[in-house]
Amino acid sequence: MDENLINNTALKNGIRILSKQIPNVRSVSMGVWVDVGARDESLEENGLSHLIEHMIFKGTKRRNAFQIAKEFDAIGGHSNAFTSMENTCFHAKVLDSHTHTMIDILSDIFLNSVFDETEIEKERPVILQEIGMVEDSPDEYIHVLSGNAYWGDNPLGRSILGSRENIVSFGPEAVKSFFNRFYRPDRIVISAAGNIDHAWFVDKLEAPFKAVEQNTEQFERVTPEGLSTVDLHHRELELAHICIGTRGLSITDPRRYEFSLLSTILGGNMSSRLFQEIRERRGLAYSVYSFVNSYFDTGMFGVYAGVDHARATECIDVTIKELRKMSSQRVTTSELTNAKEHTKGNLLLSAESVDNHMVRLAQTDIHFGRYIPIQEVIEKIEAVTTDDILAVAESLFQSEDYALTILGPVDNKSDYENLHFVKNSGINPV
Repeated sequence: MDENLINNTALKNGIRILSKQIPNVRSVSMGVWVDVGARDESLEENGLSHLIEHMIFKGTKRRNAFQIAKEFDAIGGHSNAFTSMENTCFHAKVLDSHTHTMIDILSDIFLNSVFDETEIEKERPVILQEIGMVEDSPDEYIHVLSGNAYWGDNPLGRSILGSRENIVSFGPEAVKSFFNRFYRPDRIVISAAGNIDHAWFVDKLEAPFKAVEQNTEQFERVTPEGLSTVDLHHRELELAHICIGTRGLSITDPRRYEFSLLSTILGGNMSSRLFQEIRERRGLAYSVYSFVNSYFDTGMFGVYAGVDHARATECIDVTIKELRKMSSQRVTTSELTNAKEHTKGNLLLSAESVDNHMVRLAQTDIHFGRYIPIQEVIEKIEAVTTDDILAVAESLFQSEDYALTILGPVDNKSDYENLHFVKNSGINPV
């Protein structure tokens, strides 16, 4: 795809507007991004970013919640939002003939939301139900517990959804205060991809967004150290849900390509080492995979498995052995080649979606200050060697800094306190 069709304009107040023209499609995807998320909240504020994500669609000075929904539906558009640890995004996708309406609605809800107390009261039970849904899904909830076990008291260890106590207590003033402090021009990126003209796009956005004022209040993200511990969370379930976390890499680490391929080889697909050893050879788990949580300054590598609780220690032991094997022996050439093809295939297939182009535009700008062409990523992937994979694995997996989290019918800490990777026997049963 012609990367020359990518444009970047900065408004005088610092808001960046990015677009990628894809003329052979009939759709446009747009996102208003804020480089703020759950990580930027104090303990008392935990959950405010996610609450704002919900409240943005609940009424402005021009439209009530029903009108916002009705106007999107009337143009056949899809609108949504999401909150992560470091970003919040409000996005939509429409036919190119309705781009102007999409811009008008997204601009209105972002700039003019009233955060009405009545609407907040109505949204509280919705978010409380969302928290309950996560807790009722053990294969999802284990990741919340695992983050807390590894990151501890740092905001990265908290739930993005917030605590029930906080959700019940938040009022309009708390929401408005957080929004005004953090939703400022230097942290706002607006991106669009599809059949769109950049000059026209900037012209439609400049008038409403140029009025956003800069906030000089300083805040910083504290880089945490990962913990080595064991957290047991007893619940009467059919399976024991296990997460093993250890050190990872930041989003911008130069070794991120090696790290991604390493994760694919270990547990990224059905031919991966963990899937083959734990599911196919031993029949220990239906679901087993590796995952990467990367942030701007740090990261965590993890492995998840759901197993019969009687075989939990066996699964844990096999997983640790596979991690250490990765750090002591080079992967085979065929493993690396297959991982490269798997990764490139996913990347190129994702390029067929205007939504994914919109996301890449914003994320690369936020993290790197520039657009990174897909071809550049492919070249970096191709350049990775088996020595590179070994070097990254050595730096991450040879220590004893693992955090083990188990959710299920487990409560006997003596089953886990003598596992050879646990440092200082930091058992914290809950």
